[in-house]
Amino acid sequence: MKDLTQGSITGHILIMAPPIVVGMVTIMVCQLIDLYFVADLGEAAVAGVAAAGNAGFLINGLMQVLGVGTVALVSHAVGRKDKRDANRIFNQGIVLAVLCGLLTLVAGAVLSRPYMRAVAADRATIEAGTTYLLWFMPALALQFAAQVMGAALRATGIVRPGMLVQVLAVFINIALAPVLIAGWGTGYALGVAGAGLASSIAVGIGVLMLLGYFLKVERYVSFDPAQWRPELTQWRRILNVGLPAGGEFAMIFIFMAVVYYVLRDFGAAAQAGFGIGTRVLGLIQMPALAVALAAGPIAGQNFGAGNAARVRETFVKAALIGTAVMLVFMALAQFAPGLLLGGFSNDRETMAVAGQFLHFVSFNLVAQGFVFVCSSMFQGLGNTKPVLLSSASRVLTYSLPAVWLSTRPGFAIEQVWYLSIATTTLQAALSVWLLRRELNKRLAPLTPPRAAPREEAVSSAPASA
Repeated sequence: MKDLTQGSITGHILIMAPPIVVGMVTIMVCQLIDLYFVADLGEAAVAGVAAAGNAGFLINGLMQVLGVGTVALVSHAVGRKDKRDANRIFNQGIVLAVLCGLLTLVAGAVLSRPYMRAVAADRATIEAGTTYLLWFMPALALQFAAQVMGAALRATGIVRPGMLVQVLAVFINIALAPVLIAGWGTGYALGVAGAGLASSIAVGIGVLMLLGYFLKVERYVSFDPAQWRPELTQWRRILNVGLPAGGEFAMIFIFMAVVYYVLRDFGAAAQAGFGIGTRVLGLIQMPALAVALAAGPIAGQNFGAGNAARVRETFVKAALIGTAVMLVFMALAQFAPGLLLGGFSNDRETMAVAGQFLHFVSFNLVAQGFVFVCSSMFQGLGNTKPVLLSSASRVLTYSLPAVWLSTRPGFAIEQVWYLSIATTTLQAALSVWLLRRELNKRLAPLTPPRAAPREEAVSSAPASA
């Protein structure tokens, strides 16, 4: 356990953020590996795996429910020096993770084919996607436990073991993918089933490595079978914090769907360019997002310890660092976009849309950084409902005008990007306002009363005899 209630807050952020960035990058790489090795199997295989991956996005939203709830409550307990409560939350989180994992396996077995029938265009794609999902479901099920274990470590200020496990799991996936998909070295190719199996094996090994770390190294939070009996009170605590964070994923899903909808009349190149631009934007936002994720446990521990001044300082320092990082990438997007977009596509029209998207939407970066930091601060304070409100406000202020504009004569693609800039800025302003209100409400009981001025104290003192 690392005590984040002491020492330099800036130092804590700068130490925790890099491993978090590495972990996020490896997750994104892992998502691309299956598509890369499946490409030789044909268009139907690629389309099936890609469509099946959308189901993984929705399940990731459920994982966030457990992860966010665990980070918030364990960090509060660590700040209070309440090891017993930290372990109770961790073990109940593991129970919930096992339950969610089992439900995921059942849902995968029952719903994989109906889901693919609903989203796929032809029978070959349905078969490929269904096969992939059935073999990929164990990976999704196991990730619930990995999420809770990683969240508990981050809440205690420890991020490096989780990062190392993620990196090793990606390398295992890379090594297994060509062997299982194409039959390298074995002569027995499993096709799309091999893609799902490679991911499941890699995630399974990663979970076993995290389990070994907890059993051999970790001492502050640990597995305790005596605390595995379901406690609905603890479940409600975890879900009360985590569910709004899961709802935020739903808001992102709706926002992306609306963008693709309003771009449909501009052709496939516009949608492809937006997809590429969004992927690049996600990559360049990762360092600032990592800064924000580091701020959450710091704020949580200090809130649990009653250190109101350090909670506020955490927001200020994280916002300043995040802004500096975002300004660097905004400059790159404006003056050297080729460094960010090179190699994604050879289609000139697609890359023109991607470049235009990045040029305009990079003006969002600073505002998006504030949204990230505010979201993490709300997690640290243990109230994520304002995060859902902030995300819903962006979906509402963007979706209705965007759909309306798409029906107007002279609708231009630039209007989509201008609207994105405006709505992200409004979301950032709302997030900061909501956070200020939450800080005033939650930290007021922690702030000691101000001492009376010396002159007033002297004048009000009784005269000595």
